[in-house]
Amino acid sequence: MHFSIPDTLEVKDDNSSSYIAYNLHVNGAFHCTVRYRQLYNLYDQLRREFGPNSLPPFPPKKLLPLTPSQTEERRAQLEKFIQLVSQDQRIATSDVFTGFLLSAQQETQNAKEEIVSLDIHLMNWQKITIRISSLARTCTVMEAVCNALKLDEKYTSYFCIYLVSKCNNDLSVERRLQDFESAYLSLKSAGSNHFLVIRKSYWDSSFEEELLEDKVCLNLLYVQAVSDIERGWTRADGDSRRKLVALQARGSKKEYLQRAKNLKFYGHIQFRSCVCDYPQPNTTVTISAGGRDLVFHLDSDPASENKAYFRVTRIKCWRITTSLSDSNDSNHSSPAKLKLELSFEYLMSKDHLRWICIRSDQAILMSVCLQGMVDELLSKRHGVKNEEKPEKTSRRGSWNYMKRDGSSHQISSNIGRSVSTDGIVQNANREETNNIIGRSKGQVRKITEKFSSKHGIKNGPSSPKPLVENDAFEGIGDDDL
Repeated sequence: MHFSIPDTLEVKDDNSSSYIAYNLHVNGAFHCTVRYRQLYNLYDQLRREFGPNSLPPFPPKKLLPLTPSQTEERRAQLEKFIQLVSQDQRIATSDVFTGFLLSAQQETQNAKEEIVSLDIHLMNWQKITIRISSLARTCTVMEAVCNALKLDEKYTSYFCIYLVSKCNNDLSVERRLQDFESAYLSLKSAGSNHFLVIRKSYWDSSFEEELLEDKVCLNLLYVQAVSDIERGWTRADGDSRRKLVALQARGSKKEYLQRAKNLKFYGHIQFRSCVCDYPQPNTTVTISAGGRDLVFHLDSDPASENKAYFRVTRIKCWRITTSLSDSNDSNHSSPAKLKLELSFEYLMSKDHLRWICIRSDQAILMSVCLQGMVDELLSKRHGVKNEEKPEKTSRRGSWNYMKRDGSSHQISSNIGRSVSTDGIVQNANREETNNIIGRSKGQVRKITEKFSSKHGIKNGPSSPKPLVENDAFEGIGDDDL
């Protein structure tokens, strides 16, 4: 996950006293606004749970009001703290940490717990409507959807919920929802033309050998494959398309998928057009991620073979750079719009490494996809099965969430658990389906010290630039290229 605090906000409380609040972004999306004392309260509870030696330094309290330079220094220190603690999987999956993030999202949106109807779509746009708590975590929503689709519990880890935007027939994947957020609140804050969809969450198509034997999994994979081919994310030539259409007409879903698996870019996520410096500076490309590759489509013609393939095992490391857009208000009256950049160091040939830079508002999603591919490779090397989920940190105490006004309420691991067992699956003149993949966590090391970057965005305050070292990186010789 990628945490950042790109800017601050001056807020007045009920007594007209002003204070500085911090806008927290997770994976490129605004998540919540919190005060220093709220983060200090989180730090204090993490220290009691995991011990002071397990935590990075926390910026100290100040007796006097902060100057602008001190405010900026504290923002950077808080950002570094939240980035570091989120890399420890014991902390990142603990009730106190996830409960804090969920409660902060709830407070920021002034949300009250209520039972709501939430629509989740399959990739054929079939809709599943569930009745659930407005504060239900993503994992709880996923459980309800799987119950509605009658998906075997052992296969739920192969699917997940994505937030997508859709205008006419143009669909863009925005991000994968995490368990520390309310799916309902995240969808609500995203605004119109945004939807929740179920897609497979793994990259290695060899997992499908077993999944195709389950009827519900088969349907889920089938409708996604049909959708991806129709959108051009998976490329099929004329002859292949005719054969697939014939199989589709006969309802031969398994045969359809077995043929589709051999097509170019099967299972890839395609991103919006962006700008990179490969092969030349300011090159406009369309990038897709899937299998073990990042693919640069260097020509606007989908049939063009002008493509560059970047194998994940040849990416030595990568980093995300964030900065504020020039268009932000000077008074910071609203959460900042981020400018994002993904850079990765690639082994072009033996002893020749090159940095490649991508400027895209989906840079963090690309980074998450890269890490997912690396996690899968390392899991297979260590014999970890996909259905094996990381253990949840046990609670050893009672934790609380401090609100901005200083009042507190207890954090419960069961928050948002009230859920209807009956979901309504609405047939959109197509088939049924279902989803989520458990990835092995903590396999990728992050180094979070600041360093200068020739690719860094200069205008606006820039976040620390975490470097992600790829443990799946493989040295190669010229004969391997």
